[in-house]
Amino acid sequence: MGAVRTDKPLIALLIGFTMLTLSVLGAVWLTERQEEAAGLVRHTLEVEKRLADAASLIQEAETGQRGYILTGRTEFLKPYDLARAQLDGDIAEIQRLLNDNAAQAPRIARFRTLANRRLAYLRENLTRFQAGTPAAQLADRLDDGRQVMEELRALMVDLRAEEERLLAARTEQLRMEGLRLRIALAISGLAVVALGAFAFVDGRRRLRGALEAAAALEVANANLKIEGESREAAEAQVRQFQKMQAIGQLTGGIAHDFNNMLAIVIGSLDLAKRRLSKDVAKAEACIDSALEGAGRAAQLTARLLAFSRLQPLEPRVLDVNKLVGGMSELLRRTIGENLRVETVLAGGLWRTFADPAQLENAIVNLCVNARDAMPEGGRLTIETSNAHLDDAYAAAHQEVHPGQYVMISVSDTGTGMPPEVVERAFEPFYTTKGVGRGTGLGLSQVHGFVKQSHGHVKIYSEAGVGTTIKIYLPRNTGELDATDGQPRPVGELPHGKPEEIILVVEDDERVRHLSVDALRELGYTVVQASDAAQALTVLALQPRVDLLFTDVVMPDLDGRRLADKARAERPGLKVLYTTGYTRNAIVHNGMLDADVAFIAKPFTIEQVAMKVRQVLDS
Repeated sequence: MGAVRTDKPLIALLIGFTMLTLSVLGAVWLTERQEEAAGLVRHTLEVEKRLADAASLIQEAETGQRGYILTGRTEFLKPYDLARAQLDGDIAEIQRLLNDNAAQAPRIARFRTLANRRLAYLRENLTRFQAGTPAAQLADRLDDGRQVMEELRALMVDLRAEEERLLAARTEQLRMEGLRLRIALAISGLAVVALGAFAFVDGRRRLRGALEAAAALEVANANLKIEGESREAAEAQVRQFQKMQAIGQLTGGIAHDFNNMLAIVIGSLDLAKRRLSKDVAKAEACIDSALEGAGRAAQLTARLLAFSRLQPLEPRVLDVNKLVGGMSELLRRTIGENLRVETVLAGGLWRTFADPAQLENAIVNLCVNARDAMPEGGRLTIETSNAHLDDAYAAAHQEVHPGQYVMISVSDTGTGMPPEVVERAFEPFYTTKGVGRGTGLGLSQVHGFVKQSHGHVKIYSEAGVGTTIKIYLPRNTGELDATDGQPRPVGELPHGKPEEIILVVEDDERVRHLSVDALRELGYTVVQASDAAQALTVLALQPRVDLLFTDVVMPDLDGRRLADKARAERPGLKVLYTTGYTRNAIVHNGMLDADVAFIAKPFTIEQVAMKVRQVLDS
């Protein structure tokens, strides 16, 4: 490595500014010293003034008393009365001012004693005179007072002499401090001029250097632009490769799982067809197997839509504690009995706004993952609490808005996950489980549902210790749904009545025939249309229609606009939408519109029976 280049002009400039700073600080310090010296001078002058005032009070009191004794006129006693009232306080103030001078302290104490004695002599003479003693007989006390007064004058001379000495010394100190201050200011001024000149010269030198560097930078930028264009092209190729790789992983996973499920469906139906005439029981078993495979395929599609945040949600205001508390039987059937399940439900839990079925499904997915992480048993804990995600947390996590949330966590004491697995845990078809033990869509489905519900999900895991996955759903202050916590109906399927007429609108002929057959099987009278135009014609001719059962995605006019036109003609018409993939016609921001009844394709006869009956009875 080459030697580090030293910027000598910059160092010189910094040294100059340091010296200027020191000189300015020195000037400030000298200013404070000068102010202190001036204060001491004022202090000395104040002491001298108060000493003179005290001596004057005593002198005037003595003169006034003598005038009173000679003339008997009471106005001569005013200086005496003033001295009695004021002298002691004045001397106390002088003592306070002289506390900083040890040499003056005994003098002012003696001065106070003599002043009080002199006033005592004056008071005694005044009392005797007022009692009738002739003035000639007061001479002995007048002589004592005169001696005290002479001693006071001598003491006053000593006090003032010391103060004069201090005044001269302090005045000289004040003069020297002023001189030093002027010198410091002069040095500071010279430093400012020198630094300004140096900075100007150095600035011009640096400007020339900057212009030369700018020219060199322009050339470098041109070269960098050429290099950047080539790098951008290379990065675009890498991004395209990564995109294709991700699509390949996704399509490969879909193809693998769908082929397995189609193999079950096709093989089972083929066997059922062969056995139908020979062995009805075995044929029914094959049909059940086909239905199971088709159901798994429908579930896979639902999970892919959840991951893509495209599944239609039917949210409502939820009490999560009630939902979790009602899942005990479902969890027991799902995860078995070799795990110890604990629930910790927070008191005063806030409400949230989410699809209860999808939230329940997300919790089950997390519990299944926890079960698989504890093959030899362990403890699974489901916990709820109120949480606040602050600005700092939101800044550190993508798509998180600060605010109040309802938190649901699922914790296990299983094998845990290393950091590299945590980073990829939400990717579709990514799984660390063995072949046949998982599709790799469980966590991606949870992630998609939570994000579609404007929430946040976070994994905390340590290999060999366990895993905690926390779901945060935004707090909602609305009222609970009246049907919250109501048990799902069981038993026989609800059937319709022949006088209940349903119009089925579906552009796919086979799906339409299937829907019509299912509804007729349930006892309804059914009319059908292959598109919106034909449906409007049927509505114009048919005197009564109780329910419009329409596909959403159709050519020309979609199901939502068809329903709007139909309701314009028949305001009380009830509508049930169905589709395998929702567009913005009935779903906005991932949520079904408030007035929408919906059933997702594919559906079973049981599902359509329940939904149609619910809409007709609403």
